[in-house]
Amino acid sequence: MLAEQVARGERAALARAITLIESRRPDHRRRAEALLQTLLPRTGNAVRVGITGVPGVGKSTTIDALGSHLTAAGHKVAVLAVDPSSTRTGGSILGDKTRMARLGTDPNAFIRPSPSGGTLGGTAAKTRETMLLCEAAGFDVVLVETVGVGQSETAVADLTDTFLVLMLPGAGDELQGIKKGVLELADIVAVNKADGDNLPRARAAAGEYRAALHLLGARQPFWSPRVLTYSALTDDGVAQVWEAVLDHRKAAEAAGALAATRQAQQVRWMWTLLQERLAEKVRTDPTIKARLPGLERSVADGTLAPTLAANEIAALLGL
Repeated sequence: MLAEQVARGERAALARAITLIESRRPDHRRRAEALLQTLLPRTGNAVRVGITGVPGVGKSTTIDALGSHLTAAGHKVAVLAVDPSSTRTGGSILGDKTRMARLGTDPNAFIRPSPSGGTLGGTAAKTRETMLLCEAAGFDVVLVETVGVGQSETAVADLTDTFLVLMLPGAGDELQGIKKGVLELADIVAVNKADGDNLPRARAAAGEYRAALHLLGARQPFWSPRVLTYSALTDDGVAQVWEAVLDHRKAAEAAGALAATRQAQQVRWMWTLLQERLAEKVRTDPTIKARLPGLERSVADGTLAPTLAANEIAALLGL
């Protein structure tokens, strides 16, 4: 019943399905797995775009502008906005939706804020499954906004088709602080706030990023990363950013790389899930839980080598 409702594009059903996917209860997990398997044939048709950027670049404002441009053109847009979780309390503000004023009231947009929960790459633990549910519900564009945490953005690039990195004017000062890994992953670099007095600085920054990307070399044989300028405030250049996304997708399809990349992503996700299940088993198995504090103390005070402790845990797992 829920699968049929999601397939019909019922928003309330989609929200319930995502909540089910995010639940950690064993019975919910089994229902979620069955739901995903049922809906799997309806997935894979969306344009998947990962969006990250330096702090203050205006990721949410950019997505609001880009998403509104897309819905005006007839697209159905799902936004998976991942908020950083506190490493101390595990809490998350989940404020992205309030910063997307236009999309928040757009009937052809669906915004799902999710706490990252400390997951590598700033993606929520269930972002991939949520993306599949949105595709099954008929959304043909999925935008994944990340917390922007440097080189661990590999996790986001491994989730989407096109990786868009947003930057600010003033590249001369910022290039020193930008981690090489993020630029290496970029398919498109877009410099925001290219308006008013900032326009010359934005163009100069774009030139510096082009030079930096030229030195790094192309990540994909069929595509040289593009550098654009735009303004999320005035919407100038937003359409060109989307055109670059479509150009990247066309180039990937022509080279046969889109299907191959997605297949490789699926296999890697299988191994990621397996690692998560093993880690969960370590955390929840009564025998292992009882032994862990003693092992940790022994490793911490230097009386037991970490390798031997790991071997004992593996043995308790039956490995």
